[in-house]
Amino acid sequence: MGNANVSNVTIRPEEADFFAKLARDWWNPKGPMASLHQVNPVRLAFVRDAIDAHWSEAAGAGKPLVGKSALDIGCGAGLLCEPLARLGAAVTGVDAAADNIAAASAHAQGMGLDIRYMTGEVAGLDIGTFDLVTSVEVIEHVADKPAFLRNVAARLAPDGLLVMSTPNRTAASRVLLVGAAEAVGYVPRGTHHWEDFVTPEELEGLLADVGLTVTAKRGIAWRPGKGLHLAEDMSLNYILSARRA
Repeated sequence: MGNANVSNVTIRPEEADFFAKLARDWWNPKGPMASLHQVNPVRLAFVRDAIDAHWSEAAGAGKPLVGKSALDIGCGAGLLCEPLARLGAAVTGVDAAADNIAAASAHAQGMGLDIRYMTGEVAGLDIGTFDLVTSVEVIEHVADKPAFLRNVAARLAPDGLLVMSTPNRTAASRVLLVGAAEAVGYVPRGTHHWEDFVTPEELEGLLADVGLTVTAKRGIAWRPGKGLHLAEDMSLNYILSARRA
């Protein structure tokens, strides 16, 4: 197969362009990416629990990722890379949009964080393997999902931990994440394409095909008074951890 697959793996060019246009506003918590700022702490709570469950020595540690490497695939402007660096990891962020990487690098520098950022597709970068690999809200933008996950799995160290999140493909997500969210400006119009969403069962099967087994799975739900939170309800969005089978 070789390089014949690479063109199918890529984040679609129009998707990369779409997010690149938002790059300069990515770190504004009240800007067009406000929804990411609101969901980030919820994701991080899951990531921390997954780290503690995966590495016994990490539980309770202030910097549980000291001595470990982390890769965030589809890192945007670094909203997940920066907290991973603060947890002690040597972090690499990869994104298809050069504007995102420029925004990420500038912000990390301003925060005094040493994060390696790279533009491109993870398949085409010679960066080795990582103890922790994260990819949040990315797979729904990918043309060839099995090929993408092969490349994700190839970046995972033998005893590595993978964390992914993505919208579920349900009637509820079609109404709320695509229709209502865009209508009220919660996400920029064109952010989501419902037919590209993946159900938890589908993602679990795709991960099994590349030799990974899911170890935990939670919904990211919303309700009045509580806002976004981890829940059993996966009808809108979910986050999971996985390791080699």
